[in-house]
Amino acid sequence: MTSTVFITGATSGFGEATARRFADAGWKLVLTGRRKERLDALCAELSAKTEVHGLAVDVRDRKAMEQAIASLPAGFDKLRGLVNNAGLALGVDAAQNCSLDDWDTMVDTNIKGLMYTTHLLLPRLIAYGRGASILNVGSVAGNYPYPGSNVYGGTKAFVGQFSLSLRCDLRGTGVRVSNIEPGLCESEFSLVRNSGDQAKYDATYAGAEPIQPQDIAETIFWILNQPAHININSLELMPVRQDFAGLSIDRSARG
Repeated sequence: MTSTVFITGATSGFGEATARRFADAGWKLVLTGRRKERLDALCAELSAKTEVHGLAVDVRDRKAMEQAIASLPAGFDKLRGLVNNAGLALGVDAAQNCSLDDWDTMVDTNIKGLMYTTHLLLPRLIAYGRGASILNVGSVAGNYPYPGSNVYGGTKAFVGQFSLSLRCDLRGTGVRVSNIEPGLCESEFSLVRNSGDQAKYDATYAGAEPIQPQDIAETIFWILNQPAHININSLELMPVRQDFAGLSIDRSARG
């Protein structure tokens, strides 16, 4: 029986790379994305390898997600995997200089969007039972604070705790829950965070040998294909050149 995976935020970065990795392995795909043209192009390309169903929908829109999931074709209704990848960071400013609109967008996407998708798909994953998996994409920002992480880091801390709590609730169903927590990764994510500023994007990765989306896709594929009796609770990964040391100290006179 061919397995089916549902991937949110599939039109760029981790989501796109993950879709390609699972397509190469012959999994059927349900892909979501806000940018319909990109989504349609990706679905058309990957349909040469496997069955693909695209949902041009914003995970923040609860009603739209309900309708999209309810309308899934019969061939895609038996779900083995969910990859909650849709998410974003906006800005790197200190909290006192941030936009409340940006904070709302991060909360609505990284927390509410993940909640909506998970809750709506839980019945299908539970129906699959042993071997089904929920993979949430968190971040090291949920574990280690840094200047400018404020609400973004808070949303990823939620992802980590939600994953642990969800695993407790799903005990006895056979459904596994994992949270991966990447460090510095090179993707469109940072271009969005820096409002499209290419120079800032380039400076973020200069000399760092960052993780690539394909690395994350391979990690996700590995987790979802572990034997059914194994659950990877959480997995933190960073490029070798990045670490979590360096607690900051203010030595100014006014401090």
